[in-house]
Amino acid sequence: MQERIEQLKAELLALSAQTAQELEELRIKYISKKGLIPQLFDAFKTVPSEQKRLVGQQLNELKELATSRINELRAALAGQGTSHSDIDWSRSAYPTPLGTRHPLTLVQQEITEIFSRLGFSIAEGPEIEDDWHVFSALNFAEDHPARDMQDTFFVSNVPGTLLRTHTSSVQTRTMLSSEPPIRIICPGRVYRNEAISYRAHCFFHQVEALYIDQNVSFADLKQVLLYFAQELFGTDTKIRLRPSYFPFTEPSAEMDISCNICGGTGCNFCKHTGWVEILGCGMVDPNVLENCGIDSKKYSGYALGMGIERITNLKYRVSDLRLFSENDVRFLEQFKGAGR
Repeated sequence: MQERIEQLKAELLALSAQTAQELEELRIKYISKKGLIPQLFDAFKTVPSEQKRLVGQQLNELKELATSRINELRAALAGQGTSHSDIDWSRSAYPTPLGTRHPLTLVQQEITEIFSRLGFSIAEGPEIEDDWHVFSALNFAEDHPARDMQDTFFVSNVPGTLLRTHTSSVQTRTMLSSEPPIRIICPGRVYRNEAISYRAHCFFHQVEALYIDQNVSFADLKQVLLYFAQELFGTDTKIRLRPSYFPFTEPSAEMDISCNICGGTGCNFCKHTGWVEILGCGMVDPNVLENCGIDSKKYSGYALGMGIERITNLKYRVSDLRLFSENDVRFLEQFKGAGR
């Protein structure tokens, strides 16, 4: 064993490494758990008793030598790296600040996670659509105001082509291509021909949900709405449904939640009513089911939709919708700690 110790000493004194990978290979060879030196320590028990003291001392010296040589080579490589010609001398001395997800992205992700826990999957579709998927299949009358140019962006020189005004067109495509049961949410950007102001924009973002199966009732819809509102705004949140009208649902309703700012006591944000509208909903009109090839006598369903900007305003109290699309770093930096 003493001859082997002397042999390894000679090898260690002659060690050299040109790269970090070579150095790591040497470390593994000599001092890792299965390296040559630990193997000698394992064989130490076979050394005669009268030689143990001398051999043990030599083994400890060998281990110290190996460790010091590996560290010397590591320091040499590190020093070599600082003067390497590949260094980017134009790189800033200050760390590059990391960005954060956009507040609309944060809220959309939170909404998606809530519905995914209820078994909904994400469905997506094109932003440039045709009249059938956006209007006709969804029971919009030929003279409905939404079909007018002052409300919708139509693609010039391409009749019947437009920028989608709602993500309901994704629901249409899904119903045409899938058999019930259908349980989807449709997040995405939509476009409407509106004047840009602090409360409106020509594009915004929506999340819509659709559930179609046998024996789906308005009670199912109400329970989902209550669960969603309490998961997003807190367990003390109350909901209120008001009758409304949408071409693609019957009956239809708009849903209010108790104001999460004043707790329902009344403030400027809720106009002192204690309630804030956040979405529209209803049972899918049988005409829509039939238009999409689904038997309305066998199946029923509900749909709901909300503007992500509206929800984001409620959660973060952003008073001007234009801030979401102006990419002002000072505004976006306020949401660094908002993600989960």
